[in-house]
Amino acid sequence: MTERPAQHVPNRQLAALIAEAGFSNAGLARRVDQLGLEHGLDLRYDKTSVTRWLRGQQPRGTTPALIAEVFTRRLGRRLSAQDLGLDACAPVYAGLEFAATPEEAVDIASGLWRKDSGSHAELRKIAFTPAGLVVPSRDWLIGRPDEHVGRGADPVAATAARVPAQGRSTVPRQRQIDRGPGQRVTGGDIAALRSVSDLFKTLDQTYGGGHARQALVRYLEHEAEPMLRGTYGETTGRRLFAAAADLTRLAGWTSYDIAAHGLAQRYFVQALRLAQAAGDRPYGAYVLVTMSRQAVYLGHGREAVQLARVAQQGVGSGPPPLVQALLHSAEARGHAVLGEVRAATASLVRAERALGAARPGDDVPHWARSFDEAQLADEFGHCHRDLQQYRASAQHAERSLQLRAPALARSRLFCRVVLATARLGLGELDQACALGAEAAQQAMDMRSVRAVEYVRDFERRLEPYRDASAVRTYRDRVAALS
Repeated sequence: MTERPAQHVPNRQLAALIAEAGFSNAGLARRVDQLGLEHGLDLRYDKTSVTRWLRGQQPRGTTPALIAEVFTRRLGRRLSAQDLGLDACAPVYAGLEFAATPEEAVDIASGLWRKDSGSHAELRKIAFTPAGLVVPSRDWLIGRPDEHVGRGADPVAATAARVPAQGRSTVPRQRQIDRGPGQRVTGGDIAALRSVSDLFKTLDQTYGGGHARQALVRYLEHEAEPMLRGTYGETTGRRLFAAAADLTRLAGWTSYDIAAHGLAQRYFVQALRLAQAAGDRPYGAYVLVTMSRQAVYLGHGREAVQLARVAQQGVGSGPPPLVQALLHSAEARGHAVLGEVRAATASLVRAERALGAARPGDDVPHWARSFDEAQLADEFGHCHRDLQQYRASAQHAERSLQLRAPALARSRLFCRVVLATARLGLGELDQACALGAEAAQQAMDMRSVRAVEYVRDFERRLEPYRDASAVRTYRDRVAALS
């Protein structure tokens, strides 16, 4: 590796941390090389390299961030390159920090929004790292609540501003079109954030995450960030952080849908921290479930199970049955990816019982209201597919398609591919190919990498039957679509 010219100031910070971690120079170099492999980097550091760092030489590129992550894993607390006395060049772990304060959370999240808005092509190449899930989920679970989130709000002045003085005009002044730093945040501002979130969720589900993702990120940068840096009291501040968490999770979800997995992971971590600032433990659990679903998609079943369990542990006492059903179904998906039949079945049974206990009058968070019989049937269908229990998978996938609203286009596409896969597993080749062709046609109308990958996975499963007439017909139909 090419190094910068040596500096003549010994790095005492790095030396102290090496001693605390109990590393030898060779041991630290080996761990940095191993972590580099996780990111597709062929690093070849040795004990001599570490000796140079201790003498003050600065490693280039992403290496300072990798060294910091090695110590983070070893010592169990988040450390930056600066904490080690190193220059932070291209920090590959930027955005995975779980901020210590709400102010720091705003800084990290808004920095991510700005970078994504300006250079999203580079950010989309960042790798997903399973190790990056450990510290944020732990810090959320055991972290202390934020006591204060308000900014510059004077309750007396705010009350006086709302009560017209004698002779003062009661006609409100025209609000500034462009929000400036320190401007007071109102209930209308937060309602607007919620409405925009609903709009982008509809676009995502109907047309795919790639359709309006960049518009969502720009909205976060130009509208949500100025609000978070504005003036608000405690109650308004909690609601503001909750709305920002929801939009940030959605930015992660749409990034996940276009296969920008490292970027999505960073959005989810920041949404988790914003949810903590909001004082909303159930929503934090929902973010962890979202992270668990990404882990399932990427084949990290063990991490998916752990995230779902942390969500269950941290959600608090007595969540509504719908929330319980959602949490248990997420754990089931992780077990199914691992091939753990008994554990997956037990989690599915708990989810089914919880859903059965739900009542129309229950006080359910907005994000859990869409979890219904159709969604649970979909979860069953996916789990049984992963466990190669194809008859059960087909039964549940068919039920989900019967119950699920047509507007949920992408979810219906996924379920249709699950049904096609189940039919294929049962030897029903004609039906499988017909269903697969329908899904392929739907995927052409979406900007969703996940939708395309679902279809490609089905096509890989068709390979052993490639000479069958049904498969040839399928390929002809799909070729005609393009």
